Amino acid sequence: MFSNAPLCRLRNALTRIAVIGLGNVGLANAVLLARQYSVAAMDIKPERVAMVNDRACDGACNVGETLLADALGTADLDILATTNLVDAVGGADFVLIATPTDFDPATSQLETGSIERTIKATLAANPTTIVVIRSTIPVGFVEKCRTTFDTDRIIYCPEFLRQDHAYFDSLHPSRIVVGDMSEPAARFAQLLADCAADPVVPILLTSPREAEAIKLFSNTYLAMRVAFFNELDSFALSHDMSTARIINGVGLDPRIGQQYNTPSFGCGGYCLPKDSQQLLSSFADVPQSLMQAVVDANQTRIDFLVASILRHAPSVVGVYRPDGTSGDKWSNTAELGLIRALQQHGLSIVLYGLPSVACDLPETSFVSDLAAFKTVADLILCDRQTGDLQDVAHKVWTRDPSGKSIELARPAGL
Repeated sequence: MFSNAPLCRLRNALTRIAVIGLGNVGLANAVLLARQYSVAAMDIKPERVAMVNDRACDGACNVGETLLADALGTADLDILATTNLVDAVGGADFVLIATPTDFDPATSQLETGSIERTIKATLAANPTTIVVIRSTIPVGFVEKCRTTFDTDRIIYCPEFLRQDHAYFDSLHPSRIVVGDMSEPAARFAQLLADCAADPVVPILLTSPREAEAIKLFSNTYLAMRVAFFNELDSFALSHDMSTARIINGVGLDPRIGQQYNTPSFGCGGYCLPKDSQQLLSSFADVPQSLMQAVVDANQTRIDFLVASILRHAPSVVGVYRPDGTSGDKWSNTAELGLIRALQQHGLSIVLYGLPSVACDLPETSFVSDLAAFKTVADLILCDRQTGDLQDVAHKVWTRDPSGKSIELARPAGL
C-alpha cells in the first residue's frame, strides 16, 4: 500500500504512517505527515479516497480550508489512499485513528464504537504497530482499550485544531500532547514536531487520563468563553448598550485579550458542545457547578434570542448561510437550535446557502436564489455581517458587534 519514498525523503523512509479517517483532522494530519513520511490513508467514503489519490479537492469533499486544499494539490506528498483498512495499516509503524466521536444523549457519553472497531481491525492486521488515537475520547478510554485488547501499544495524542484551519494549526501547533511516557510516545511527539513549520513546539508527555482531560478541559474552557461573551451581548442588548465597546474595554485587559470574544447565535461547531457535555458527564462523582452552567448556557442564549426576534413579529424568518464557511456539518451549527425554537413559535423559516447534507427540518424552505431569499424573508438572521445583504439592511438581525442590526431596544418581557 505504501508508495516508494522519493530520494529526498530516504532519511524518513523507515517510518511509515497510516491515517484512518479523512475528515477535518485526519486529512490535515495525513497531508502534514506526507510531506516527510510515507503515508497510507484510509476512509470509508470513496470520494475522499479519490480526492487524495487525484490530489484534487471538489465541493463534494467539503474541504473548507484553502491552505489544505492547496497543499493537497501542489505539495510534494508521499501518500496513497484506500477504502481497505488492512491495506492501509499493513507495514505501518504508527496508525493514527481520526474517526468521528459524536455525543450520544442517551448514554451521556461520546460514541467511541468506530475507534474500538478500528483498533481491533488494526491490531489484527498489524499487531506490532503503535495505535495513536487522535479523535476526542472520554477520560479513561485508553486504559479501557489497553485492557480490552491486552496491549500497551495504544496511546492518545489529542488534537487542538480549529475547523477550517486544521492544516494551518498542524503546521503551527500550540503544543503537542501525548498521553504516554514511553519511548514510542516520545518518538511520535517528535515526529509531529519535526513536521511543524515552527522551529520550537512545546511537547508534553502525560498519562493517558491526563491527556484525555487536557483535551476536554481545553474545549470546555473555549465553550465557556463563547458563553461569557454571548451573555455579555445579551446584557448589552437588554440595556441598549454597545456590545462592541464593552467587549473592547474588557479585552484591553491583557489577562483577557481581544481574541475569541465575538458573540454569536450560540455555541456551535462540531467539538465544543459535545466535548463540554462529555466533560460534564465525567464529573459524575465530583462536585461542580461551572461545567453544568457551560452546557446550559447555550439553551439560555437561544431562549433570549428567540424573545428578541419575536419582538419584531416576523412571519417569515430568513437564515443567511447557516452552513458556515466550509459547507460541512450543518447539524452542528449554532443556528440550528435557534431555527427549531423559532419553528416552535409558528414562524416560517427560509434558508439561503444550505449545504448539500441531510437535516431534520422538514418544514423549512430552501432557496438558492439570493434575490428571492431577500424578497420572501421579513427578517434575515445573519451570524456575521456580509456585503450580500447591504441592500436589505433594514431586514438584517445579527449579533455581530462589528455591524449594525435592526435590534435596538430591550426585548418585550425581559
